[in-house]
Amino acid sequence: MLPLDGMKVLDISQIMAGPYCTMVLGDMGAEVVKVEKANGGDDSRQMGPYINDESTCFSQINRNKKSISLNLKDERARQIFFQLAKEADVIVENYRPGVTKSLGIDYDTVSEINPGIVYCSISGYGQTGPYSHKGGFDLVAQGMTGLMSMTGEKGRRPLKTGIAVYDIGAGITAVYSILAAYIHKMKTGEGQHIDIAITECGLPWFSWESAAYFAEERLPEPTGWRHRVSAPYQAVKAKDGYIMLGCANQRTWERFCNDVIEREDLIQDPRFLTNSDRGANVEVLESLIEGILGERDMAFWLERCDAAGVPAGPINDFAQAMQDEHYLARGMVQEVEHPVIGKMKTVGFPSKFSRTPASIRCPAPLFAQHTDEILSRMGMSDGDIEELRRDGCIR
Repeated sequence: MLPLDGMKVLDISQIMAGPYCTMVLGDMGAEVVKVEKANGGDDSRQMGPYINDESTCFSQINRNKKSISLNLKDERARQIFFQLAKEADVIVENYRPGVTKSLGIDYDTVSEINPGIVYCSISGYGQTGPYSHKGGFDLVAQGMTGLMSMTGEKGRRPLKTGIAVYDIGAGITAVYSILAAYIHKMKTGEGQHIDIAITECGLPWFSWESAAYFAEERLPEPTGWRHRVSAPYQAVKAKDGYIMLGCANQRTWERFCNDVIEREDLIQDPRFLTNSDRGANVEVLESLIEGILGERDMAFWLERCDAAGVPAGPINDFAQAMQDEHYLARGMVQEVEHPVIGKMKTVGFPSKFSRTPASIRCPAPLFAQHTDEILSRMGMSDGDIEELRRDGCIR
């Protein structure tokens, strides 16, 4: 038994934000049918790297789904879609606003045949507003929301984050919004339309930044490897590389001074008495700390920090992260057998349920792999299916 057993999801999204959302729903037990366009399917299928001509990019974000291909410009394909939609609880789409209406598969149309549908639209700027007609992408969102003005080093070129944080953020926002709407549906029978904008989903994350701006009109600036408020809460250099040091409060700062670097005098130094003092004098503090840490290797200091209860850790590359004993022990690397790729590794589940743990029940589907299965389940004969395929209605 999985927490979302019984939920039926129709996924007409592609690339990242929508597919990430539906993958999470699938991981938690929802039955996800991915409706792909007839001409090549989800665009991420054309993104490498490839193994045996199968996209590993697509395969990492579309597990626990079935694939059916429909040419939604064809009326017969739309009727198939409507039959699926009639039985669905949730639809997720990420077309540019207006496209679903032109195809005749928009919320208003679908809700007439299924009033209880939870219909989630993910787009660059949302379904309303002066920018709604524009296409929006993760990097554009990182620039537009102010994130890139805070990332990198002061006076240098603005930097993006290392991952598509807004695409994934939109997917996560869609997940919890869908679950809230689904609970409402369970209580009342009412469906609704959810409007998610990629360029908005990250704004609520700027808690400290909005506090400073709305209170004092103070703009956050890039701080590179340092934290904006706390010090020393940053990357610091040891003899053989950098570690992250997390003295985010007075208690950990005093432990660091007493038990890690054995410099109790720094606690009473007027430049470093409070977190604000340390922040104001962070360059002097950083130089002093690195002068001490530079005498020994990272492993020595990390062991000392652990013993003292001072949060600290290595700055891993992705390979080191995926081989870390802690992540491996907590199942954050999973293995699945794919029919074309073969045995492949994938990232596991960050939520650990005590009674209903998530599971990989099937790998990402091949393009249109389940078209015949799904149409047969709907009552179509082999002859009907072959005729639709011959006419280019399905693949």
